[in-house]
Amino acid sequence: MKCWRMAGESIAFVPTMGNLHAGHLQLVQTAKQQADRVVVSIFVNPTQFNEQDDFTNYPRTIDADVEKLQSAGVAMLYMPEREEMYSCEVHTKVSVRTVTEIYCGASRPGHFDGVATVVCKLFNIVQPDKAFFGEKDFQQLLVIRTMVADLNYPVDIIGIATFRETDGLAMSSRNNHLTKEERWQGAYLYQTLCSAKQAVLEQQASFAEIEKTSLQALSEKGFIPDYFSICRRHDLRAAAIGDTQLIILAAARLGSTRLIDNIQLELIL
Repeated sequence: MKCWRMAGESIAFVPTMGNLHAGHLQLVQTAKQQADRVVVSIFVNPTQFNEQDDFTNYPRTIDADVEKLQSAGVAMLYMPEREEMYSCEVHTKVSVRTVTEIYCGASRPGHFDGVATVVCKLFNIVQPDKAFFGEKDFQQLLVIRTMVADLNYPVDIIGIATFRETDGLAMSSRNNHLTKEERWQGAYLYQTLCSAKQAVLEQQASFAEIEKTSLQALSEKGFIPDYFSICRRHDLRAAAIGDTQLIILAAARLGSTRLIDNIQLELIL
C-alpha cells in the first residue's frame, strides 16, 4: 500500500467479517468507482461478540470469499490472524459514548466498543482515504462516523444503501442461520418497517402508537421484538414533532437469529 500512496493513488477500504454476500460485493463495486485501489479485510472480530457461541458459530467461508473478491477485482485482501490484531492483553479500547448506550448498544453491552476498537486498528493499518459501510447496521455506521470525527481520522465514511433479497429481507450473513420457514417469515420485518413509514408520512397516528402497533404486528408473526423506534437520523434520539430527517430502527429475534433493519424517511413540514 505504501507504493500506492507514493504514486498518489487513492485507497478505498471495505472492512468485513467474511461470509460475503451480494451486499458486500455492492460495497466493493461502489468503492471501485470512487478510488484507485480497493482493500477488503476479513476478520471475525472476537471483541464485538457478547456470547462465545455466536463467535464460534459465525459462518466462515474463506475459499468462497476469496473467489468472489478475485472476481470483483479488489486490489488487496487483508486477513489478519487474531494474534496480529490482539497480540497480548489489551489495555486500550475505543468507546464512543452516548450513541452506543441505546438500541443495540443497550441489548449488547460492549459490542460497539469492540466494533470501534477493531475499526480504529484497521484504519491505522490500511490508512484508507475512504471506507465503505452498509446502512443496514445504521447505528454502527453512526458510531464509526462519530469516532472518525472525534479522533480526527482523515477518512471519508461512506454509507451504502441496504442490499435486499427479492422479498425485502436485508442481506446479512446471519440469514444463513434461519430455517426455511424463518427465512420466509423474515421478510415481514421490512414489510413492517414500510408500513410504519407510510403511517408516519400519512400522520395516521402518533409516533408512540405506530411503534406500539408495529411491535405487536411483529410479535403476531412469530418475532420476539427487541425494539422498534422512530428516531432522528443524526443522533438516533426519539423523534418528536418538528423533526424531519428520520429513520425507523428495528431489531427482533426470529428463532435463534437476531435480525436488524431500518428505513429512512423525510418529512416535509
